[in-house]
Amino acid sequence: MKILLVAAAAILTCFRASAQVTVEVTMEQEQFLPNEAIQVAVKITNLSGQQLHLGAEADWLTFSVESADDFVVIKKSEVPVQGAFDLESSQMAIKRADLQPYFVMSKNGRYKIIATLHLKSWAKSLVSAPKAFDVINGAELWAQDFGVPTGADTAPEARKYKLVKANYLRSQIRLYLQVTDPTESRAFKVAALGPMVSFSQPEAQVDRRSQLHVLWQAGAQAFTYCLVSPDGTVLQREAYDSNPSRPRLVVNPTGEVVVSGGTRRAQASDYPAVKMPNDLPPLEKTK
Repeated sequence: MKILLVAAAAILTCFRASAQVTVEVTMEQEQFLPNEAIQVAVKITNLSGQQLHLGAEADWLTFSVESADDFVVIKKSEVPVQGAFDLESSQMAIKRADLQPYFVMSKNGRYKIIATLHLKSWAKSLVSAPKAFDVINGAELWAQDFGVPTGADTAPEARKYKLVKANYLRSQIRLYLQVTDPTESRAFKVAALGPMVSFSQPEAQVDRRSQLHVLWQAGAQAFTYCLVSPDGTVLQREAYDSNPSRPRLVVNPTGEVVVSGGTRRAQASDYPAVKMPNDLPPLEKTK
């Protein structure tokens, strides 16, 4: 009987702790391409009536990933979530992390993430509810192998650009970029370039610097242009309207790939950032 009472007391203490401090995993999207960054936000709410000191230990917040299809998800290392802070009672803190570099989730299927908050001063660990997401393959739209120079007297490194479209939030279609080796066994970068209309067929050209130029239709009259480096970094992003003509990629007389036609339209999402009209200082009146 004493053993049962001790067990019951332990369960009640754990329940009280979980009611006083809660842990929740949230995600902005529920579908990802293989090797895409998997961003999660962990919400920690403190209703304990006392201040919590968090983040001092390396393992204060840990993650586990499981497959709903009964295959083992390999964990490469712990996800680093650094930075000590104090969380007052009745306050909420959010910690963000990218799980992709630390778990092998390249296989299609359904997964679930669990976050565990370790309160060492309480000798308690609080576990979040599982958060489910899917890893899916998109539809290939275009692909091309290219070389990256490694030195004057050595052969270039072979890589591959691929453009893929996939659903985002199950309602919006997005254009994705994948930079891999030619066999696609090693991924250098997987990233979303932006929304696109379902019937759009992107224009893509690789220039003499092995940079990728992409132009695609993002709306009824809207087009988006991106310039991407060989490592998958977006160097430039611009928006165009198909007025007075549809924008297209062309090679100019100097051999550079440029956008021809359409009308450039400044947007907050442009990169490098441009000042919007409302952000510009007022014109000074001249006497």
